[in-house]
Amino acid sequence: MLTKEELPVCPVATTVDLIGNKWKLLIMRELLKGTKRFNELHKAIDGISQKVLTENLKKMEADGIIVRKAYPVVPPKVEYSLSELGDSLRPIIDAMSDWGTNYIKENLM
Repeated sequence: MLTKEELPVCPVATTVDLIGNKWKLLIMRELLKGTKRFNELHKAIDGISQKVLTENLKKMEADGIIVRKAYPVVPPKVEYSLSELGDSLRPIIDAMSDWGTNYIKENLM
């Protein structure tokens, strides 16, 4: 998690820093649907490499946005879900989805 000194002064910049890249938003889109395993996320997010997915999951976990649960089984089983903090971003993602839908309807159809 970022320290207070590392956070931008602007609240919008803070939000963008935490969820503002393309991949983080798409990961959140998938986790809003429910808990997913790594391969489920990888298949659902078109164009993301395993390396980039791993890096973003680690960063989101460190920032408290997602929860990683590892099961002590062979082969390893790991699941990802939104934390309470991550789920609190649901209205933002929903608003982005609504805006994108309206944009497509009004400008591309």
